[in-house]
Amino acid sequence: MNRGLRRPLIALVATVVVVGAWVGAPLMAAPADQVGNDASAGPVVAGVGPSPRPTSPDPSVAPGSSFATAPPSASATTGPLATRAPGVSPRPGGPFTTPAPRHGSASATPLLRAALDARLERIRAKYGIPGITASILFADGSAWHGTAGLADIAAKREVTDDTAFPVASVSKTFTAALILALAEDGRLDLDTSVRSYVPTLGISRKVTVRQLLDHTSGLRDFFFHAGVDKALLTKPSRVWDAARSLTYMGKPYGKPGESWHYSNTNYLILGLVAEAVGGASTAEQLRSRFFTPLGLEHTFYQSVEKPKGPLVRNYRFVGTDPKLPAIDLSDGTRVAPFTSVVTAAGAAGSIASTSGDLVRWARALYGGSLLGPATRAAMVADVVRTAPYKPAVAYGLGVQSVTIAGHPTLGHSGRFLGARAAVRWLTDEHVAIAIITNQSRTDTNAILADLLKFALKPQSDCITCPAIP
Repeated sequence: MNRGLRRPLIALVATVVVVGAWVGAPLMAAPADQVGNDASAGPVVAGVGPSPRPTSPDPSVAPGSSFATAPPSASATTGPLATRAPGVSPRPGGPFTTPAPRHGSASATPLLRAALDARLERIRAKYGIPGITASILFADGSAWHGTAGLADIAAKREVTDDTAFPVASVSKTFTAALILALAEDGRLDLDTSVRSYVPTLGISRKVTVRQLLDHTSGLRDFFFHAGVDKALLTKPSRVWDAARSLTYMGKPYGKPGESWHYSNTNYLILGLVAEAVGGASTAEQLRSRFFTPLGLEHTFYQSVEKPKGPLVRNYRFVGTDPKLPAIDLSDGTRVAPFTSVVTAAGAAGSIASTSGDLVRWARALYGGSLLGPATRAAMVADVVRTAPYKPAVAYGLGVQSVTIAGHPTLGHSGRFLGARAAVRWLTDEHVAIAIITNQSRTDTNAILADLLKFALKPQSDCITCPAIP
């Protein structure tokens, strides 16, 4: 897609959620963590979901959030991608490429790195965040990687650049990319019934792969079941599988293709589809297609793969006062925040990563050749399909389209109890930014917007940095 077409597609056609609406104001602390799912609605244990409305601190948090759908007649063409632009072919073979640098854009100078380091620590301290990692990858290839606080409070272990954090719903960007890559390979068709690939699923035969990707399937989010929080927290070290999670699905929100509801069920099932057509586990396919080729050394599929470096412990709080003591959520395993919620989420939220890996991922996915031009265009164009349903956040095929401080972006955010993450790709500037924390009461999207505005308009020194709101 050429540069001239990109901005209208994202900024004009999409139903844009202006993140600035809640980040232009002071950074917000979320309501006290609860047992259950995401952010603004539903349970709080899991936090893998879409960006919330301005009244909610985090746009796409917790397994147990909402995912959505697009109009049934929105498909433009037939074939594996259906919305493929005319005359555009599937991605040809060859090495991955990255976008050319933009002249005149910001760069990670030593002065800017120092100023961002100082601001990150000030934000962490002000909002009582145990540990945080943030990265910005600029168009010229320079980067800032910042860390602040503790990965393990009791051990006084600091967060480092290679410390992995659970990224919750940001995992959906990987799952969606895998499904789209399989479609490019001709192994599946987005507009074919899901049950054509997984016949034993107890869902309507009218639910298509595309509807899972853009949350228009009508399938209820299993994380919103009244009994799921108790089941997850009673035995936090228990390993769940898809069959167990799906027993909590309940009655559909509605008929397939008639409404948009962010649902972790969609991406849990997409993992099953990927395994059925890909001939290997989701974890194996993600590693062979993405993690290893892109050099994402600290990214892994939790409970299936083991971390290669340090892993955070995650924390919850019983209120918003930044001085409140943190409550450790670890179950004693090497799965964060704890085994039951991660394994219950499956392909909807099982990945752990670093901010450095996430910005490289965003650049490859949204600005590189990881997927073919037609596939990337279809991924974003699906925002038009879902717009009539007025989703909580403009949503395409596994991607959120939001405007941050006037900058059109693509990406995703996520939340578990005790964890928040967000990654965004600035489509005009070719800048990627990612924030991950080991808590869930303070909005990472607000922090992201704050750092982004600061990075694109650097101060001469941190003494003159604007005060944190």
